[in-house]
Amino acid sequence: MANIDDLIRAYKRFAALPWNKNVSGPERVWICIYQPREERRLRHRLGEFELATKSAGHDWLLFDLTDSFERWMSGHEYREDYFASPDDLDLALDEFSEGLKQELRSALDTGGNTVVALLGAGSLFGVSSVSSLIQKVADSVPGRLLVFFPGEKEGNNYRLLDARDGWNYLATPIETEG
Repeated sequence: MANIDDLIRAYKRFAALPWNKNVSGPERVWICIYQPREERRLRHRLGEFELATKSAGHDWLLFDLTDSFERWMSGHEYREDYFASPDDLDLALDEFSEGLKQELRSALDTGGNTVVALLGAGSLFGVSSVSSLIQKVADSVPGRLLVFFPGEKEGNNYRLLDARDGWNYLATPIETEG
């Protein structure tokens, strides 16, 4: 569990730093990077991230994406048709992504002292783009958006779930030293 322990320590130090209010949207995004195999451990220890945030004098709001696609699909008018012909679902995924963006923007409407923690980024793999979601909401972040990111970072290139393709983004990474 050392990796998550190290990540919590890194986040505690980071959360305690004073916030500059005159930064751009992308600079208000923090990406907490961990190995995908650590997902369950991270979820189990999520309360420690919340405690570190509150100890630093900030509010905490968890936004969990984990079942967002399932919730959307279960309420979709053509869900049975998509189950019968999954290739047709590609046409509707933009609708899903747009709805997710709107939900996250609503959650971000919290004030300038809140860390909105985005959990479940891995659940979007193959369905929607985490990078696109972050880029679409970055300018709406009044406080900070903390993205729990199961993957890796090389330079400014982030790879979700160690996928072959990555994306380049100028956010503030929070990662362990090792």
